[in-house]
Amino acid sequence: MRTQEYDQPTNVTVAPTPVPERVAAPVPSRPRPRHRRRWLTASAAALLLPPSAALTARALDADGPLPLPQLLAFLPWFLVPGWLALAGGVLARRPVLVGWSLAVLGTTAWFLQPYGSAQRVPSAQPLTQVRVLTANLEFGNATEGLLAALRRERPHLVALQECDRRCAAALRAPQWREAYPHRVVVGSGPAEGSALLSVYPLGEESRVPGTLSMPGAVADVDGVPLRVQVVHPMPPRLGSMDAWARELENVRRAAARRGQTRTVVAGDFNASQDHAAFRAVLDTGLRDAARLLGHSRTPTWPSVTAPWLGAQIDHVLVSEGVVPVDASFVDLPGTDHRALLTDLQLR
Repeated sequence: MRTQEYDQPTNVTVAPTPVPERVAAPVPSRPRPRHRRRWLTASAAALLLPPSAALTARALDADGPLPLPQLLAFLPWFLVPGWLALAGGVLARRPVLVGWSLAVLGTTAWFLQPYGSAQRVPSAQPLTQVRVLTANLEFGNATEGLLAALRRERPHLVALQECDRRCAAALRAPQWREAYPHRVVVGSGPAEGSALLSVYPLGEESRVPGTLSMPGAVADVDGVPLRVQVVHPMPPRLGSMDAWARELENVRRAAARRGQTRTVVAGDFNASQDHAAFRAVLDTGLRDAARLLGHSRTPTWPSVTAPWLGAQIDHVLVSEGVVPVDASFVDLPGTDHRALLTDLQLR
């Protein structure tokens, strides 16, 4: 039997099985370091420009044009953009920016020091003690809060700003006529009206010229004459910048003319110690009662953010012979200002 043989192929090429190609995953795009540095540099410079302009005005003993007076009112807060800009300058590796930030921080820290002379307490015994309250009632809206504060605190002298018709009418009630028989009430408009209330006899009335009423008088405090002046210049805003500067200059002139009479100047100055126009008033020899008692930067406006954020624009200034012994800030419902209550000794 014959067996059939089949030749086996010896060289057979087998095509390889195709392997699918791998698709590379997309790599997320990242900002280039150069672009990041440019962004940090621009942001830090933008943060430094406003405080730098305001600090330049402060160093030149000037208030400058808008918006520099508004910025100067919040000078302590220049530390925030200063620190943020410093961090941006370090991350961007910009030595010039770091130096600029340090200059802003150092200058701000220097100007944070209280302005004006320290308190010198005479060794003589006080002649008497007087309690003074100053309050801006915001168009008379805080009249009820004021009356409650008068009942509670019983000040001897009260300097009121923005005492409108409602305020004046409330103060004419028999109870308040008896409590404050001596008074000067001028102006009737919501912002224009001002009042000086006193338990002591008042004489030699005077006024500081201004758009808003600023009355004054000499109180006979147990035989000691004490000049009391209410202050309320226009605020530094668009359309009233010239009036603000002019009326604070009028206050300065009145303070310089006080002579040897013991004097208290109280009210809403619409200015802080970082405004040159206010420092000019202090340079006449008056001293800020709050500063002398360690409260030189306690905010009085706006009340909604005080005491954590704001500016101290309500002041009680005193001359030689008047020594502050206590000060407190009083919240009155209905106004954007905090009232300032001070106890003063006449020496």
